[in-house]
Amino acid sequence: MVAMTSPATQDPAVAGGEHLGADLLAVVARLNRLATQRARLPLPWAQARLLSTIEDRGEARISDLAALDHCSQPTMTTQVRRLEDAGLVTRTTDPADARAVLIRITDDGRRVLTQARIDRAAAINPRLEQLSSQDRETLAAAVDVIKRLLAQSDS
Repeated sequence: MVAMTSPATQDPAVAGGEHLGADLLAVVARLNRLATQRARLPLPWAQARLLSTIEDRGEARISDLAALDHCSQPTMTTQVRRLEDAGLVTRTTDPADARAVLIRITDDGRRVLTQARIDRAAAINPRLEQLSSQDRETLAAAVDVIKRLLAQSDS
């Protein structure tokens, strides 16, 4: 039987080419699924993801969160209300528009999000420990590259 590999992994010369982005996204999605399936999260994954988005943005309007999550505003309002009822986010009036509200993560929200990240990491850490020190160094360097890439896109 022939092993299935992506074009980027078949030819090292293509590694920086057109398939790298697709390969990276596919691998990260599989890694996320693995971590989520094996972790015992303190809240549902969708809420943890939303909480992470709010933390990343610092504060956000519900309409902005709905656009980022590709859902309707009523759906996002329900999700935010659940986080608010759990004490993980707060609503404040937007100083630029008194009709709008801004959603901010609370200290409890940060603690829960940190625990969710720890729990998800614990699901993949045993696999990482099986790697050689060189492979772990390579992954650490790749994480740094991805952080720089994301920082550039935030600018």
